[in-house]
Amino acid sequence: MTEEATSPKTLKTADILRIMKLLPHRYPFLLIDRMIDIDGEESGTGVKNVTINEPFFQGHFPGRPVMPGVLLVEAMAQTAGALVLDHLGDEHAGKLVFFMSIDKCRFRKPVGPGDQVHFKVKLQNKRPPVWKYWAEAHVDGKKVAEAEIGAMLMNERGG
Repeated sequence: MTEEATSPKTLKTADILRIMKLLPHRYPFLLIDRMIDIDGEESGTGVKNVTINEPFFQGHFPGRPVMPGVLLVEAMAQTAGALVLDHLGDEHAGKLVFFMSIDKCRFRKPVGPGDQVHFKVKLQNKRPPVWKYWAEAHVDGKKVAEAEIGAMLMNERGG
């Protein structure tokens, strides 16, 4: 056996400063706080600490705050986009990654203040500039949402 076959793979992480370098999103629309278990473009996990201070809770819903499902999907896409841009290198950081498709989307349980959501994404296929990922959102190890996400990396902002 070679040493490579016996030693465990070291997975990368990314803090909020790295994510902000990779993605053009900013508050209140940057929806991941950090990334863990980054394995190149193959897979990774975005982490979001949901607090009552989130601006969407003012209207969704007063008295029963629920994170909108569309924002769970957006956070999955941001996780996949940051994964691709991190893999491609700093010369691509900040480029725009546009949604192309959302398929097989399901919401299973509401997400609210105090939850920590783990957005697990796994590459299904790629044909640059297009990538497709299977994404799942988990809270306390339980799946709360899932979707197949397709996105395209744009070479220039606005076109």
